[in-house]
Amino acid sequence: MRLLSTTCGRDRGEIQGSKHMSVMMHFLFLLAAVLSCHGCPDKCLCFSQTVKCQNQDLDAIPHSLPANTKFLFVTGNNISHIGVDSFPTSLEMLTDLYLSGNQMETVDAMVFDNLPNLVRLDLSNNDIQTFSGRAFFLENKVQLLNLSRSFHNHSSMDVLQSVLQSGNLVQLTALDLSNNALVILPDDIFTRLPSLVTLSLQNSSIISIQNGTLRAPPLLELDLRDNSLRDLPATSMEEFDLKPALLIRMSGNPWRCDCFIDDMLLWLKNSTQVVDVHNLTCSDPEALRRQALLQLDPARLKCLGDMEGVLETSYVFLGLVLALIGVIFLLVLYLNRKGIKRWMYNIRDACRDHMEGYHYRYEINSDPRLANLSINSDV
Repeated sequence: MRLLSTTCGRDRGEIQGSKHMSVMMHFLFLLAAVLSCHGCPDKCLCFSQTVKCQNQDLDAIPHSLPANTKFLFVTGNNISHIGVDSFPTSLEMLTDLYLSGNQMETVDAMVFDNLPNLVRLDLSNNDIQTFSGRAFFLENKVQLLNLSRSFHNHSSMDVLQSVLQSGNLVQLTALDLSNNALVILPDDIFTRLPSLVTLSLQNSSIISIQNGTLRAPPLLELDLRDNSLRDLPATSMEEFDLKPALLIRMSGNPWRCDCFIDDMLLWLKNSTQVVDVHNLTCSDPEALRRQALLQLDPARLKCLGDMEGVLETSYVFLGLVLALIGVIFLLVLYLNRKGIKRWMYNIRDACRDHMEGYHYRYEINSDPRLANLSINSDV
């Protein structure tokens, strides 16, 4: 009985200790949750080192952010402007900043100075009109910059160029410029990005690649899909050959399959850089539409169709000119019909008088009597 009582007492103590441990664990969990939520801004959700302020109709970046914030999402709001006051206190642990979909128009100087360890910055789905070249401080650590769907007008190219040529993005390795209205890239736009290895220009309305545009950065991945490229200049292919490890995507462009694409076809057949080469198809002429470039017969790549089109256009133009001249001539005749009629009557009367004179002389010469009379009268 004593042994039983001792055993029961021990079990009772263990049970009580277990209850105390459970209460303590629950308390510590609540304390951690409270601490993690301490300083969380209104309309935001904070957990661990992540702060999310999404789709809350905010017009500015919240200021009371936890000091240990590492991932900050302020997306889908109405923040049209960010400047030096957007991050008034230093957030040394912040590495990822997402500001997409805010209808943002202005990015001022020194805006990211209090984010010394920022690595990934997402400014996509905005309408950037002004972007200071001093937005990034000299020793920033930004490696990934997403500017997709942020420049909807080609006139914004100067804004983008000033940022990329500021010389402050020396550690940038990945740049997303997809879905923008770029049209033509300046030949020196990427020269001050010495670490850039991944570049996306997909669906950016690019019609041509200037000589030297892609020469400087040590690219390893290049996305040129869904643009307006009709051919590839020989200089661009030479620049690609200088980067043998570079992988390129070019499908979705309206390639023109005429005699001028011979060099590009030869390069595509001998290069392994274009990963989607089998998806490249002709856009025109009509006879070769949707024809795979690698399956083209060089004998069919003629420019005669172009010359025939030019000649046909010339003939049509000549016909129109001649028709116009004819119409003008007839109009002049119609407007001067009375004068022309008088002129024709005068010519007719003159011809008639002249013919009557010839007829009279002929009658005189044919009758000897009249001839002698004419001679005597002359004497």
